[in-house]
Amino acid sequence: MADYILGVDGGGTGCRATIADTSGKVLGTGQAGPANIMTDMDTSVVNILSATDAALLAANLPVHSYSRITACLGLAGANVSGVAAQLQQALPFANSSVVSDGIIALQGAIGDADGVVVILGTGSVYISRRNNSVTMKGGWGFKVSDLGGGARLGQKLIEESLLVHDGIYKRTPLSSALLKHFDNEPHAIVRFAHDARPNDFGQFAPLVFEYAAQNDPLADKILKQSVETIEAALDASMHDDQPVLSLIGGLGALYGPRLSVRYQPRLRTPQADALTGAVALAAKLYTQTAQS
Repeated sequence: MADYILGVDGGGTGCRATIADTSGKVLGTGQAGPANIMTDMDTSVVNILSATDAALLAANLPVHSYSRITACLGLAGANVSGVAAQLQQALPFANSSVVSDGIIALQGAIGDADGVVVILGTGSVYISRRNNSVTMKGGWGFKVSDLGGGARLGQKLIEESLLVHDGIYKRTPLSSALLKHFDNEPHAIVRFAHDARPNDFGQFAPLVFEYAAQNDPLADKILKQSVETIEAALDASMHDDQPVLSLIGGLGALYGPRLSVRYQPRLRTPQADALTGAVALAAKLYTQTAQS
């Protein structure tokens, strides 16, 4: 029987882990690098275990005591067929469940209730629970999905700024700031983009919101397009009997005020974060395992 439960929240920017006793009392928390298992499985495993070890150290527990742990891991990329199963085989824990980061976000934000939760971080995903049925939209990865996420915002900013450099679009303070970051050298931008991962693009997302607050035309254009996409996904995800909407992730609070008035009455502050949701699901898994 496992002695501890572990919750893990991993995405394109970083990985966090919390170790708790079997009653759910938090003992320690640790963090490490990105853990998007679709983008880079091997690095994700390393970072998951590094975050776990850091949590064990913070709890004054022996490092590498994985066989004493029941874990729930909510990870970016786990919604892609076969990827979660592949990771689960590589995990050393006594018992483990690998789910999408959207599932632990849903649990953390609204508990067991019905509603819609939108993760807006490096990527984006829409999770709806209605009558105990959970559905997800989006979250298919940076290259083909994740519109409204930080990586897409950063990529769009770079694309638009190169058009400014070429004299196709008019210069704005935001495009000037982006170009200055690369010493006004377009070849440096191309070299960056060639090897950039989603979190590399995502580092520029805060700039878009910063300059939007100053009414920068380029920032306004980028965010208007993103909000339109977000609201289209919300229209496809929400029903009249789901009055609760929570926007979470690093960009959630920034997008909230920009949503149309029809969504504002539904917006709620999340009850807890995704990592707390992972711990709650790990506790449920422990209980199920103990009873079987």
